Amino acid sequence: MNKKNSILKGNAVYVFLSIIIGFIVGAALLLAAGISPGEAYGKLADGVFGQTKYIVWSIVYASPLIFTGLSVAFSFKTGVFNIGAEGQFVVGSLAACAVGILVKAPGPVHVLLCILAAMAAGGLWGAIVGVLKVKRGVHEVLSYIMFNWIAFYLSNYVVNLKSIHRSGGGEATKDIADTARMKLPDGIVAATRCSAANWGIFLAIGAAVLIWFIMNKTTLGYQLRAVGFSKSAAEYGGINTSRNFLTAMSISGALAGLGGAVQVLGMSGRISQFASQEQFGFQGITVALIASSNPIGCIFAGLFYGAMKYGGTKLSLVNAPSEVVDIIMGTIILFIAISHIFKMIVSKRLHKKEGGN
Repeated sequence: MNKKNSILKGNAVYVFLSIIIGFIVGAALLLAAGISPGEAYGKLADGVFGQTKYIVWSIVYASPLIFTGLSVAFSFKTGVFNIGAEGQFVVGSLAACAVGILVKAPGPVHVLLCILAAMAAGGLWGAIVGVLKVKRGVHEVLSYIMFNWIAFYLSNYVVNLKSIHRSGGGEATKDIADTARMKLPDGIVAATRCSAANWGIFLAIGAAVLIWFIMNKTTLGYQLRAVGFSKSAAEYGGINTSRNFLTAMSISGALAGLGGAVQVLGMSGRISQFASQEQFGFQGITVALIASSNPIGCIFAGLFYGAMKYGGTKLSLVNAPSEVVDIIMGTIILFIAISHIFKMIVSKRLHKKEGGN
């Protein structure tokens, strides 16, 4: 009974139910559009698991989402709503791209320099918002939204600078140097038939494990979680909340920036001028919510979302709109967001049963 109660009071069962409801809602909309849900979902599944190439592409799509999910999840744990992961992702990708084009270095060193530049840019983007909050009392959500747009237009400006702009037309940067690419060995790329197979997923898993360790096994993690639970209680306990707040925002930004580096170094190889925001940061919020802000959970949530994004591109083969994936993910998030209501109802009933016994 105690095991059953702990499952019902946990988050996993409600996330699972939310995913099922999301697919049910998607099926209803497909039926309304005159499309067979079985055929559409079959094509979605085949588009993810039908070939080794599809599986690897799904993982490639998932890698930057795991990083932005980790960024948001980490900030959630420390009491900060990081809606600015989008801007941090953009400046991270921009820094990695610039170093990849302008700096000359041997392979592994070049990749490392690009990654460090991306983390520094993302961390700085988050730290600036932290300073505005701590020193001037500017609410971080407002600052994050504004900084997302600043990053958006900054990227478009830098893309068109003569030193990195693609020659011969096209609204994009030059390709980064081959020494800056973080592709897997040619033999693995050939075997998987995925031209963008890269080391990003391994970095993402390593980052998730590291964040889990920091949050659960270190003094810093204890202080950050304490500030997240109750700022006033943390201050009463002698914790420097302002310093920890800045630390949390910097680490969160660095994670999102690293996601941008993985996208550029592992997949795109350049940055195009934006017509609209890329949404990686906002999709990271979805990943964090599905993972219940658990760093390890972000790995699986990111893989799920990445598979949905890639598999969704195959829906056009059965004349189903790819936006169905967005509807499914939106429904999942809606029910995860209101799951605390169901948890409260279940908790009350379990309490009554225990009291009755």
